Amino acid sequence: MEFTYQVSFDLKDFIEENKEKFKNSLLVEAVNVKGRIDEILRIGNINLVSNAQKLVIDIIDGNEDELKAFAKQEGIVWATHSIELSFKLEWIQAIRRTLWKFIQSFNTLSNKYQLDEFFQLELQINNQVDQFLNTFFISYSKYKDSLIVAQRQLVENLSVPIIPITSSVCILPLIGTVDSFRTAILEEKVLTEIGRLRIQTLILDLSGIGDMEPDVIDHLMKIIDGTSMMGCQSIITGLRAEVVKKMIHLDVAAFYKKTKTLGTLQQALRQYFVQ
Repeated sequence: MEFTYQVSFDLKDFIEENKEKFKNSLLVEAVNVKGRIDEILRIGNINLVSNAQKLVIDIIDGNEDELKAFAKQEGIVWATHSIELSFKLEWIQAIRRTLWKFIQSFNTLSNKYQLDEFFQLELQINNQVDQFLNTFFISYSKYKDSLIVAQRQLVENLSVPIIPITSSVCILPLIGTVDSFRTAILEEKVLTEIGRLRIQTLILDLSGIGDMEPDVIDHLMKIIDGTSMMGCQSIITGLRAEVVKKMIHLDVAAFYKKTKTLGTLQQALRQYFVQ
C-alpha cells in the first residue's frame, strides 16, 4: 500500500500528521484483531486505535512512567473483561511493525538518523514495547489471580452459608455434595463464625444432602465436637436414610451426647422461636 506522507522533521509530528495512514496500515497488520475492534470497544470500552496512537507517542517520547501506568491499567481492564490475550499480543506486535514502517518512511524523507543513531533508536523503541508488554502481562496476571481468589471465596461462602435467625441462633443449610474439600471449608467457616458471632445454637440442616461418605461423616462429627468445645450446641435436622445407614456403622455414641437431631428444619425453627 503506497501513501503520500506529510513531511515533518520531527518523528512524533510525522506520526501525528499521518495518523490516519498509520491507522490504516495498522489495521492491515492486525489481521485477526481488525474484525474484533468494535466488539472489544463494546465489551470493555477499550478504543484500540486511540490507545495505539497514545502508546506510540509515549514510546517515541520515552515516557517510561506513563507507559508502565498505561500497561497496568490495560492489564486490569483486559483481565476484568476476560478478553483474549492473543489479541493483545497481536495488536502490540502490529503496532511495533507499523511504527517501524513509518520510521523507515520518515528517515527516507528526512534523512535524520545516521546508522549509529538508528541503532540507538531501535534499542530504545523495542525495549519500551517489550517493557509495555511485560508490564501488561504482569498486571493482567496479578489482577486475574485476585479475581479468581475473590470468586473462590464467594463460592466458599455460598457453599457454607451461616444464616443468623436470632442473636444467638444460626442455621447452616447444606445442599448438594459434601466432600473432603467442602468439609474443610465447613470446619474453618463454622468455628470462625461461632467465635465471631458468639453463636450458642447452630442448626445444621442436611435435608439437601442425599449421601455422604463415611470419612466425611466422621469429619462432620469432629466439627460438631469442636463446636461443643466452643460452647455451641449443634442440632442436626433432615438426616436422610442413606446417611443414617452409614452412621450406624460408625462410633456415634459420643456424637449423640453432643448434638440433638430433629426430623425437619421446621421443627427446629418452631422450637427455637417459641423459646
